[in-house]
Amino acid sequence: MNHANDLILIGATLLLALAAHAVGQKVHVPRVTLLLLLGALAGPDLLDLLPADASQSFHLITQLTLAMVGFLLGERMSAKDLKQGKEALIVSLVVTFVTAAAVTFATWWATGNLAAALLLGGISTATAPAATLDVLRESGANGPLTRLVFQVVAIDDAWGAILFSILLVSAGLLIGNGDTHGPTAMLHGVMEVGGSVLLGIVLGLPMAWLTGRLRPGEPMLLESAGFVFVAAGLAGWLGLSYLLTCMTLGVVVANLARHHVRPFRSIDGISEPFLALFFFMAGYQLDWLALPTLGALGVAYVLARVAGRFAGGYLGSVLAGSAPDTRSRIGACLMPQAGVALGLALVATERLPELGYILPLVIGATVVFEIIGPPLTLIQLRKAGETGKGYQEDPDEDD
Repeated sequence: MNHANDLILIGATLLLALAAHAVGQKVHVPRVTLLLLLGALAGPDLLDLLPADASQSFHLITQLTLAMVGFLLGERMSAKDLKQGKEALIVSLVVTFVTAAAVTFATWWATGNLAAALLLGGISTATAPAATLDVLRESGANGPLTRLVFQVVAIDDAWGAILFSILLVSAGLLIGNGDTHGPTAMLHGVMEVGGSVLLGIVLGLPMAWLTGRLRPGEPMLLESAGFVFVAAGLAGWLGLSYLLTCMTLGVVVANLARHHVRPFRSIDGISEPFLALFFFMAGYQLDWLALPTLGALGVAYVLARVAGRFAGGYLGSVLAGSAPDTRSRIGACLMPQAGVALGLALVATERLPELGYILPLVIGATVVFEIIGPPLTLIQLRKAGETGKGYQEDPDEDD
């Protein structure tokens, strides 16, 4: 059997993910952190448990996973939801840009490398909605702060992904990847971003039309997965951003499809195994020898991101007219960082391999923020007096 080792690896990783979920609930450590650590332990720098060719399929797993993540992010950009949550819209935009600016300047100062700083600034905007929402549910939180946190974490990753896509093109121009320079390079960058959006729209229109004519179940899953993977493949073939293309695909479906919830639930339902493999293999890729050399840069990244969250949360909530008590607490509730950040880091190192040290830095920072983020959120909710009041999640509507 030619792929016996691959099948054993996939099956074992999925079972490890199941065990990590059970252990994480007992010891209150996020599953993402456990999978990253398990992957790192199995990597070539430590126990070296996997075959030498185990990482060859990681590129495909990464693209499949991030294509689905991008599509799911697009659901959060529904015009209806954005209009109903103007306060969260303002706060999320301000937090995104302030955090990106703070991390960009801090890491540029620490390294002198503007391209790397731009990428780290874009990556820093990502949050971990699942970890944050778990805290809200488990604490039974309800109130103005809880509602704002729920709405902000639902959309800020989408803003972050858009900003990162633009910054990735800018970083590539600074480094000089490719044969184009000057105005031609700028035009190439604009065409890459614009082309990704255009491709997402072109594929999103027929997908939105078809979505309203299929019932939930296998046909819907086939349609959803088919369009998402074709979009990612065409984007890669054309030299475009598959993350931005799939996100635009999701935005079009979310806004134009008659039954827009169904395709997102279909993709969400099959994404779990891919995410488990993705987190484990991301840990496997960790270069332990690079970690000691990233001390100052890692500290600058973590401190600047914390400062950006606090400052952006306060400024955004002031501009949005939030309650005074919410203004001082919202930033601390937006610290967790997980899968989207790792995905953006992998896209960055895949596109610009000379900046490969970004991946171990983001993995280390992700572990830090996944450990300290949820407790910080819980502390702020308790201080606001919103815990134990019966958490209520806005139900999805299938129009």
